[in-house]
Amino acid sequence: MKNFQLRNNPELQSIYPEYPGNTFHKGRFHSDEPRNMPGWKTFWRWLFSINPQRREKKSDSFKVEVIKSNDFLSDSNDKIVWLGHACFYFRIDNVTLITDPCLFNLPLKKRKVALPVDIDELKNIDYILLSHAHRDHLDMKSLSKLIHLNPDVKILTALDISKVLPKKWRDRVQEAGWYQIYNNTGALTITFLPAQHWNRRYITDTDKQLWGSFLIEHGDKKIYFAADTAMGKHFDFIRRIKGSIDYCILPVGAYKPDYMMKGLHMNPQEAIMAYKYLGGKYFIPMHYGTFSLSDEPPGEPIRILEKASKDGKFSGKFMPMVIGEAFRI
Repeated sequence: MKNFQLRNNPELQSIYPEYPGNTFHKGRFHSDEPRNMPGWKTFWRWLFSINPQRREKKSDSFKVEVIKSNDFLSDSNDKIVWLGHACFYFRIDNVTLITDPCLFNLPLKKRKVALPVDIDELKNIDYILLSHAHRDHLDMKSLSKLIHLNPDVKILTALDISKVLPKKWRDRVQEAGWYQIYNNTGALTITFLPAQHWNRRYITDTDKQLWGSFLIEHGDKKIYFAADTAMGKHFDFIRRIKGSIDYCILPVGAYKPDYMMKGLHMNPQEAIMAYKYLGGKYFIPMHYGTFSLSDEPPGEPIRILEKASKDGKFSGKFMPMVIGEAFRI
C-alpha cells in the first residue's frame, strides 16, 4: 500500500511501544486484521430478504428488566451500572465515566427499554468514553445533554472522532490510537485498545475515523469495555499484554443474518470465545435488548449464554445485568 501513514497521538504513551501506529491510507483507517465487510449488494440482499425467524422474533416476549432508582448516583461505592445498549455508568475511586451514551430514540429505531433515571440526574460525570462514531454509540443528542449537565466533562475517544463533533467541544476531547494511554485521568489508567469493527456516520465517510475499545484500570482491577467488535485476534493479544481481565463487558447481539453481520459483530458463541481469550472473571453482556438492529429474536443471545453457562461451557461468573442495577466492583 503506497503513501500510507502510521497514525497515533504523539502526546500519549503506549502500552505496546513496538506498535507502529494505526494504518491510514487515502483518508481512511485500516484494520490490522482482514475484515469480512459486507458490501452494498449484501446490504440490499438483507434489506429485501424475509427474516426466517420473523415470527419467532415478533412473538418473543423477552424484555430487559429496568430498576427505576437513582440510588447508584449518590452511592460512593465502586460500581458498574448498565444504562442500556453499550452505555454503562462507572464510579471508580469517586471518578465517574459513561461509555457510548445513546439515551434517546434513534432515527427509525426506538428504545425498547427506559432509562433507570431521569436524564437530568446524570450529573457529576468526569469522562465520556466514545468508542467510535456509529450513531448507536455516538449520539449527538445524548452528548449535547450530558455536556450541558456536565460542563467540565472530558471526552476520551479515537483518532479523528473530533472531526464529527461540534468545534465548540473539541477542547474537551482527547484522541488516541490503539494501545495508547490517555493523559490526566487521575487515579485511573484508561487505555484505548483495538476492535475488529469499522466506522461510518454518513454515506461516503467509511473509516475516516478510528474505532476501538477501552481498558479501565484502578489498582488491581481491570475492566474491559469491548464496544462494537467482531471476533478477532485482538482479544488474545490484549491478555498477553495486560494479563487476565477481571470484568469483560462484551457485545452479544446484532449478529443475524450471519452473512451480513459476521464481520461486524460477535454472536454469543464468539463472545464466549472472546471471554476465554481475555481470561475473564466476570462476563457482562451488552448490545442487546435496547434497540432492534438485526434479525435474531431479542432474548436469543441471553438464552444461548445462560444455557452455555449452565452447561459449564465457560468458567467465571456470567452477569447479565438489569438496567439500573448497581454491580459493585
